[in-house]
Amino acid sequence: MSRISMFNSPLLLGFDQIERVLDQVSKTKAEGYPPYNIEQISENKLRITVAVAGFAEDDLSVTTEDNQLIIRGKHTEEDNERIYIHRGIASRQFQRSFVLAEGIEVVGAHLDNGLLHVDLNRPIPEPVVREIAIGSNKKKAVSSRTIDMKVDDEDSKAANKSSDA
Repeated sequence: MSRISMFNSPLLLGFDQIERVLDQVSKTKAEGYPPYNIEQISENKLRITVAVAGFAEDDLSVTTEDNQLIIRGKHTEEDNERIYIHRGIASRQFQRSFVLAEGIEVVGAHLDNGLLHVDLNRPIPEPVVREIAIGSNKKKAVSSRTIDMKVDDEDSKAANKSSDA
């Protein structure tokens, strides 16, 4: 059975990576454990907070594989000595995956009061304008040059004032 591509327009060049990411996200199972929040801390910073009550630092791992952030929790030692009358606090192992967009960096992670905080940075790319040389049959030009996009001092001051607010 052939699959119909969402990005099959001849005007959408190089979007096959996005299609692979969408396939990856759709195949991820939606499990509710452990619960998590995603918050925007500033214009370029995000934080993922995962509720990991009962897990120590050594029980947790935060890794990136390709464009995925993977948070795993596994208890290193079993608690066979305790006798539970009721066991309502989940202590099972887990794996929580988040697909990251191109350019997003994982800045760090810290554990605080049963919450694992993973900080992400989303850098704003600088606009790049490139002039492509046009060649003829007699003289084939393949060179190109990059034009720096400089922001006027007044524009940068206005941008700094708005980011400080």
